[in-house]
Order: sequence, then C-alpha cells, then structure tokens
Amino acid sequence: MNEEMDDMNQADSTAADEQDHGDDLNPETNPQEIHDEAVDHEAVDQVLETRDEEMDRLREAADSADGRVLKAQAEAENFRKRLRRDYEDQVKYAAVPLVTDVLEVRDNLLRGLEAAKNSADPGGLQEGVAMVVKQLDDYLTKHAVLQIATEGEQFDPNFHEAISQMPSDLESGMVAHVAQIGFKMHDRVVRPSQVVVSTGPAE
Repeated sequence: MNEEMDDMNQADSTAADEQDHGDDLNPETNPQEIHDEAVDHEAVDQVLETRDEEMDRLREAADSADGRVLKAQAEAENFRKRLRRDYEDQVKYAAVPLVTDVLEVRDNLLRGLEAAKNSADPGGLQEGVAMVVKQLDDYLTKHAVLQIATEGEQFDPNFHEAISQMPSDLESGMVAHVAQIGFKMHDRVVRPSQVVVSTGPAE
C-alpha cells in the first residue's frame, strides 16, 4: 500500500516537472509587456525631441548673447573715441585764453605805432614797436594763430562781426572797413573780425 502511494507521488512530481519545463520551452507573449515596450519607445522619442528643442533654444540664446556682446563692444569703442576726441580738442585749444590776452597786447602795440606817427621824432619808437609786432605775429603763426582774411571779402558771420553799415564802392554785403582784425586758431575762431559792411554804392 505504501509502495503504491510512493509511486503515485512520484508520478505527480514528474508530471509537475514536465509542466514546468514545457512552460520554459514554449513561452507565450504577454500583451501587457508589448504595450509597456511601446510606451518606453515613445517616452525615449519624446525625451530626444525635448533635448533637441532644448539644444535649439540654447543655441538661439547663445547667438543672442553674442549679438549683445558685440553691440556692447561697439558702444564702448564709440565712447572711447568720443573721449579721445574731447581730450584732443581740450589739448588743441588749451591756449585759447592765453592767445586772447596776447592779442590784446598786439592791439596796444598797434595803437602805439599809430601814436608814434604823430610824434615829433617817431622814427625810433615806430621802428621798435614794429619789430615787436612782427615778433608777436611770428609767435602767433608758430602756434597756428592766423589772421582772418577780412577786407574786401564777403561778409561771413562765422568769421566777422558787423558793427555798422555804410555805402561804398564795394557791392552790398562786402566788408568795407575793418575796425579790429580777427584771428583763428587752427579751425576755431578765437575772436571774429569787427567790420563795417558795405551797403553798395551811394545813390
């Protein structure tokens, strides 16, 4: 009896082993696993697409930043140029106040020459003052201080200051008389020439 029971148990165990081996040798595809695999592929594609979009956004941001940097550099360079021009102008025209004072001295020397012409013995004084005026003119020319061409010229408000008008043989608008000679330093007027402007021939 016991032997029969052992034989039955052994047969059941063998059948169970065969069933297990059969499951291993003939696996069946699980639909849930197929679905999960498809979902995984879609998720990967979405990640890749998102990454590409992020790379494009970063490239655009980098290009924009480069543009701002170039603009800032250009503005800084323009600012440096303006500062350099301002500094050069300050250096170039730094002597204008001194020149103005020197011109006053020149005017006084010219007045002395005029006075010497009416003196009893003007020869020595006139000659001496004339030499000083020439030295002063040479000094001014050395420093780019030049007389403004005036007499017989067309009146130009950029260089001339009209103090009156009068009829003359010159055409209307021409400088008929120079009351005070003007000067310029380089291309800047230090003082304009004071002139009388012609109104044309008298009728």
